[in-house]
Amino acid sequence: MSRFVFAVCFALLLAACERAPTLPKLSPHDVIVAFGDSLTHGTGASETTAYPAVLASLTGHIVINAGVPGDTTSLGLQRLPAVLDEYKPRLVLLCLGGNDMLRKQPEASTENNLRLLVQTIRASGANVVLIGVPGPRLFGGAPDFYTRIADEMKLPLEREIFNEVLKDNRLKSDPIHANAAGYRQVAERLAAFLKEAGAL
Repeated sequence: MSRFVFAVCFALLLAACERAPTLPKLSPHDVIVAFGDSLTHGTGASETTAYPAVLASLTGHIVINAGVPGDTTSLGLQRLPAVLDEYKPRLVLLCLGGNDMLRKQPEASTENNLRLLVQTIRASGANVVLIGVPGPRLFGGAPDFYTRIADEMKLPLEREIFNEVLKDNRLKSDPIHANAAGYRQVAERLAAFLKEAGAL
């Protein structure tokens, strides 16, 4: 192999490594589960304006709202297997960690639990999109462990959307929850993200 051909192949390999992880295309009947806490449940809005319901209308897919207000990563680990068994999703949108931070749980414990959640989802045969949750400090953004997990486990990560929505008082129902307009923005952003990642 010539040096030029080797250089081109090496450059292409590097570009592939740097590209965001992609998802398999969903078939029309594939189920999406949105798994999380009150941000997924839609606290601050109605059931029909929570982001999973809006995402379902935008994509044409069944999107199960498996959000439980107050859920932590450890509680999520306990209920996840039953959710996976009941709905048999092809894709899980995982959005947890906010209540861990509010309750001042050790960051290492939250990170480890998120890894276990991802492993459990993958073991069921489903793919995972990780959604970052902003920390409780003002304009702190999502903690670095979301990026660390996404990089190491090769996960698509959307780490900014809730941070952006919860910075805008027009999109909030209270300091830590969106309103209907905020959840619509979340759903629109996730629909675009899934399309870019190849799922839609």
